[in-house]
Amino acid sequence: MTGINARLRLQRPDFLLDVDLQLPSQGVTALFGPSGCGKTTCLRAIAGLERTTGRVEVNGQPWQDDAAGLWLPTHKRQLGYVFQEASLFAHLNVRQNMEYGLRRLAPERRRVSLDQAVELLGLSAMLARMPHTLSGGERQRVAIARALAASPRLLLMDEPLAALDAARKAEVLPYLERLQRSLDIPMLYVSHSPDEVARLASHLVLLQAGHVKVQGPTAELMTRLDLPLSHGDTAAALVQAQVLAHDAHDHLLSVAFSGGRLHLIATQQYVAGEAVRLRVLARDVSLARTRATDSSILNLLPARITQLAEDSPGQMLVALDAAGTALLARITRRSCQQLALAVGDTVFAQVKGVALVD
Repeated sequence: MTGINARLRLQRPDFLLDVDLQLPSQGVTALFGPSGCGKTTCLRAIAGLERTTGRVEVNGQPWQDDAAGLWLPTHKRQLGYVFQEASLFAHLNVRQNMEYGLRRLAPERRRVSLDQAVELLGLSAMLARMPHTLSGGERQRVAIARALAASPRLLLMDEPLAALDAARKAEVLPYLERLQRSLDIPMLYVSHSPDEVARLASHLVLLQAGHVKVQGPTAELMTRLDLPLSHGDTAAALVQAQVLAHDAHDHLLSVAFSGGRLHLIATQQYVAGEAVRLRVLARDVSLARTRATDSSILNLLPARITQLAEDSPGQMLVALDAAGTALLARITRRSCQQLALAVGDTVFAQVKGVALVD
């Protein structure tokens, strides 16, 4: 059986973890939810660092099966674990830190070479440096490379960017996106950051008070108005699109998706036909009853209203269907009333900002 399947139960005096996870065998799955909901406990249980009752199976290989009396200790589970703090060996340089995990790994089990990990994490220029000379972002990249060098069947990341400031997070995120695209290793990623979830995860598990509230494709769950990801200033929709053309002079990328065309600023060169993933923030989408002809906004998309919901005081969230692609618009309650918006209405979504996330 492919995929990651974990049936976990743990009773503590003030907390009960009771989850049934059925996760894909590739890509990044985010465990998302507020502090104390059980994200890290789930990760530690799958790693064998936390003893729970139940069953854990990774791509057909059982790691725990209480009914059969099976329990593999952590060092036999072929996993990589990245913690919030890099925890590098202070007396070893970068290369030596990365080589540490290879000592117990037989050559025939090595699926990720040291050179590949170095290239993916951009570490070639710092292999001889000591940990105390590295920035927080550099240390975390080394920790990730060290975990990859052990050729894990599963990579577990417990809020690896939580200890970094905004600048260091921005430094590390592109490398995590590169891992997602380049490696055939499933990753479980614990986070409470909607931005990280949108940029990295293809599958999402929303945890609440030790239970699974919902699990499924990230793009679907992000636009459900009954879930917390669709609310607040970071609410956004993910759009799968295909590159049409790249205007190098204006740095303007044109893409097509089921709902039409979008134009966005991109300094990197893209090839026609290339698949890209876009993030459209709800706060960057306004609505009009008629198509504007004298606006600076380049992206005007016909869409149908599928749902309306209160957001923060004085603001509304509008769920839209743009020919099969879900979008969100965050507008004032007064605008909603003045336009007399209702479910089923056809409107024009004016998309001010679009970001590439893949």
